[in-house]
Amino acid sequence: MATVPDLSGLSHAQKDSLIAALMAQVEALTAQVAALTARVAELEAKLGEPPKTPDNSSLPPSKGQKPSAPAAPKPKAQAHAGAHRPLHPNPTSRREFRAEHCQRCGGDVADAPQFACESYDRIEIPAITPDVTRVTLLGGVCPCCGKRFKATPPADLAPGSPFGANLRAFVIYLRSVQGIALARLVVVLRDLFGLEISEGALVAILDDSRPAFARETSAIKARLLSGTALACDETGVRVGKANWWLWVFHHGLDAVFVVDPHRKKAVVKDFLGEWRPEFWLSDRLGSQRGWAKRGHQVCLAHLIRDVQYAQDCGDAIFAPGMKGLLKRACALGRRRDRLADSTLKVYEANLEKRLDRLLALHPVAPAGKKMQRVVKRFRQHLFVFMTNRDIEPTNNGSERALRPCAVYRKITNGFRSEWGARLYADIRSVVETARRRGLRAIDAIRLTLAGNPIPTVA
Repeated sequence: MATVPDLSGLSHAQKDSLIAALMAQVEALTAQVAALTARVAELEAKLGEPPKTPDNSSLPPSKGQKPSAPAAPKPKAQAHAGAHRPLHPNPTSRREFRAEHCQRCGGDVADAPQFACESYDRIEIPAITPDVTRVTLLGGVCPCCGKRFKATPPADLAPGSPFGANLRAFVIYLRSVQGIALARLVVVLRDLFGLEISEGALVAILDDSRPAFARETSAIKARLLSGTALACDETGVRVGKANWWLWVFHHGLDAVFVVDPHRKKAVVKDFLGEWRPEFWLSDRLGSQRGWAKRGHQVCLAHLIRDVQYAQDCGDAIFAPGMKGLLKRACALGRRRDRLADSTLKVYEANLEKRLDRLLALHPVAPAGKKMQRVVKRFRQHLFVFMTNRDIEPTNNGSERALRPCAVYRKITNGFRSEWGARLYADIRSVVETARRRGLRAIDAIRLTLAGNPIPTVA
């Protein structure tokens, strides 16, 4: 038990000072207790909230809990008769065989008229061996001047790196598109192609390709910034020992990737320069707002998941109707190509009226109140796509463009150097642009290394 100190020797002033100090300490402890009590109440309230999943938030599908499904496969809901593999449009060779005997009677039919009864392809990969050209430059002593001379090699067989353009394209494809690590790529080249190439040589191949991909990316960016609309999104990436961000800016047939250590507005400003698009499509991140001249369309898919979370938290007044309205808007966005401009304006007016009725409601649940405030804040950005066919109601196009980057990140765990990350961004710009134009990734890499632009239409 604590002993009470003897205060008889203190003066009145000293006692008053001690009491004031104790009162201040009591007030501080009271404020601390009040703060802790509020924090406990907040945490207890969160215990009753539903967990955030990919269905009601922006969490990626990989973060969701997968249900335990039965091992036996379910029968197909819409079974069909099946289909055969189509014949190759350009076979390497053709072989026709005439019948010699009838399968029924055994008669000789070698001279009888015959026509094609069945055609099928036999596909095979020839044995892969490296095509090595030994270059020998002959020379001697000039009989005229007495000095030594040597033959001049052709441009495609000049001294330097022994690796040809097609081999370089395969290395870049396997490394940057398929995400094969350098150590494994050495084994792949040795086992499949019979080539002994060190990791240092592979790095040199990647390093030498930087100017070609930078030039092509600059050309893609110039086309992208000459349009009227732009969509944007970003995802995390590891560079060295730091967390960076991989941005994508795209619209139509062009896409440009940018890697940067920041996620702020300066990245977008550096990319756009003085140019500003008429319309912008993105999520509600602060760094992606305020760039459009006429209209900014926010992603309705993200908003639908946020509304679903408000509904999961118990809001039965605002969230259900808002979710139905947003789904209706997305459905109209998918039908725009079959609707006239006048019809779209009627639909837009109807959406606005329904939104007015929803915003006039008075939700009780805190999640519903918060969601209603969010919708009020971004109301003017919800239905911009209805009067502009160049942008979509959702930002799924950006997420599809970033999905290979997320897979690459999971496979490789990032980049060791900044120049490697920037080269990957340029390669992704070329490959994604080529994909949108119907061109294979390996063909786009070959064209870029050769200094040829990606064709407008493949």
